[in-house]
Amino acid sequence: MEKTLLESLGAMRPGTRGRIVHFEADTADGSQADLADRLREIGFAENLEVEVLHQSPFGRDPIAVRVGKMTIALRRKEANIVKVQLV
Repeated sequence: MEKTLLESLGAMRPGTRGRIVHFEADTADGSQADLADRLREIGFAENLEVEVLHQSPFGRDPIAVRVGKMTIALRRKEANIVKVQLV
């Protein structure tokens, strides 16, 4: 069985595409779990294809991503909890 390498959405460069595998929301205070819930509410879900469209040239924050047919701007902190398998 081949081991798949996952990358966080926040680490991906513009033009890179992948499929959402899971949300890494395992902090003691639950803040990342709340963030994962918020991302699900706005349309992020496992098995959806995602593409990084653009990132700000200064500090690389925010980034623009396409999920399905939606274009969404995220902070890198938010994007970092989304784990993606590159396609």
